[in-house]
Amino acid sequence: MAVCARLCGVGQSRRCRRRQRHNQQDQASDSDMDEEEEERIVGQKRGDVGDGGGLESGVATAGPGDACEYGSGHVNRGGFLDRTSTGPPHPQSLAELPPELLVEIVSLLPGTALPNVALVCKKFRQILNTETIWRRRCMEEFGMKDDLRKMEVGGVSSRDLYVKRVNPRVKSGRFMKLLPDYEHMDYRDVYTHLLHPYRHILGLWQPDIGPYGGLLNVVVDGLFIIGWMYLPPHDPRVEDPMRRRPLFRIHLLESNKATVECMYGHKGPHKGDIQTVKKDEFSTKCNQTDYHRMPGGRQEEFRTWLEEEWGRTLEEIFHEHMQELILMKFIYTSQYDNCLTYRRIYLPPAMPSDLLSPGLFKGTYGSHGLEIVMLSFIGTYARATKLTGDPNVPAGQLTLDVDLRRPVVLPDLEQQRNIEELSRLVMGVHEEVQREDQQQAMDTSAAARGAAEGASGGASVAEGVEPDHVMTCADSNQPGPSTTTSPPEAQPFVLPLGVMARNEVYPRTCRKCFYGTGLIAGHGFTSPERTPGLFVLFDEDRFGFIWLELKSFSLYSRLTDHLAHSHAPNMERFEAMLMNMQSWTS
Repeated sequence: MAVCARLCGVGQSRRCRRRQRHNQQDQASDSDMDEEEEERIVGQKRGDVGDGGGLESGVATAGPGDACEYGSGHVNRGGFLDRTSTGPPHPQSLAELPPELLVEIVSLLPGTALPNVALVCKKFRQILNTETIWRRRCMEEFGMKDDLRKMEVGGVSSRDLYVKRVNPRVKSGRFMKLLPDYEHMDYRDVYTHLLHPYRHILGLWQPDIGPYGGLLNVVVDGLFIIGWMYLPPHDPRVEDPMRRRPLFRIHLLESNKATVECMYGHKGPHKGDIQTVKKDEFSTKCNQTDYHRMPGGRQEEFRTWLEEEWGRTLEEIFHEHMQELILMKFIYTSQYDNCLTYRRIYLPPAMPSDLLSPGLFKGTYGSHGLEIVMLSFIGTYARATKLTGDPNVPAGQLTLDVDLRRPVVLPDLEQQRNIEELSRLVMGVHEEVQREDQQQAMDTSAAARGAAEGASGGASVAEGVEPDHVMTCADSNQPGPSTTTSPPEAQPFVLPLGVMARNEVYPRTCRKCFYGTGLIAGHGFTSPERTPGLFVLFDEDRFGFIWLELKSFSLYSRLTDHLAHSHAPNMERFEAMLMNMQSWTS
């Protein structure tokens, strides 16, 4: 507010000092002057706040007596107005600018600064009644692009927005809007009571559902704030787009009150609540869980859930182990239909040196179906972290760890079909990595012992060992003789015989291959182990991984949905989030 005061010249300009003298001499006369000034500035009577007209509905033009007010004359050193000057106006402060310019200037400020602007002076407070300012804030900060009076709600089915009711007068059925009447609502109300209070929950979140996790995207959708749960396509159609299910929505039933509604279940929206637990964490609660129940009981709920989750019935799933996994997931996740906690996640920042654009991918995981992973690049490593998981490897764990310093050149197609030949290539790199890790551990231990002894002789020995070790690591990180020539942009690729793939439709050419490890574990994340495998880059939007020990292949396809409010402020915040994700869901 102090900055705005200095910009406006409050307490410095002659006009403000004149107003102070008038306040001391004749309070009533000053009140009349203020009312005339407000009508001249805003073009409306005092008290007509937020009528949607603002400055665009008409602003009274300044007459000759307003020259000092808007700087159309020149003030000489004696403080008197010199009307003989024919030069351009010389405003002494922002407050002396024409109202249309003030509206343009104020509309450039972030919405969080506008309350302080209103405290500067009465003129600024009246300027902030202009719809243009708040419309621009809604558009630039929250993505509102349509006219509030004509806006159609996107992404919500008509079943959720309309209900068939009987008109008692005409005794006939008709469709009536469940939405409130927005004709008497303005952008200031939408910004102040809906968008600004709930701005902290916009973006990507991971629900705390044990090992299964998930992906929630909270967006401004029309006149609603909606929490969409993102679901992978039905197995094994990894190339299909993501499915979305609304979990909650927030909108204005009145001009000054936002209403939270739970969207879970099949009976339409009902009462809910949202609480901010702490920074980057919030929880939702349903106040009418009877809306989640179905007339046929749990059996009908399970059949409906199975059709939505897997796109088929239990009878069509012949594998007994797969049936057990599906039933276990339904029982576990259904207990979270009352209350859920969400923690913020960020999209990985992109760097020019990245092998491909980082982001979210959906991939095949055998009998567990499709899962969502986040591909990021840390140094010379590509890492895929699970956003959704399963009882073996839960969400939040590092499912793939790829060493980009160790490319693998594929042999010809006949040798590629031989699983033993592919295993020989990958295991050769794996053994080399293990030897280097053992050597590094030995050198670190020797250096630690030398430092503990504190003897000058021991220190010299340690100092003598370190340079050789550094040179050895640098040499080993360079591509071997077989990789000195760059592979072609697109080289033939075929899966080895005996390797299972959930989706037989995979690309037949690839760009590059690298050594990597994949995380496997027993039920309940017992005995986790990183096993060697082959990372295969097909193109910008697809990659795969061959799990040698499991003799299986996972195909990953990019999630192409636009995800607003989800980028990390910096790499440090993103790396800290990755470190915390394992503790969230383990």
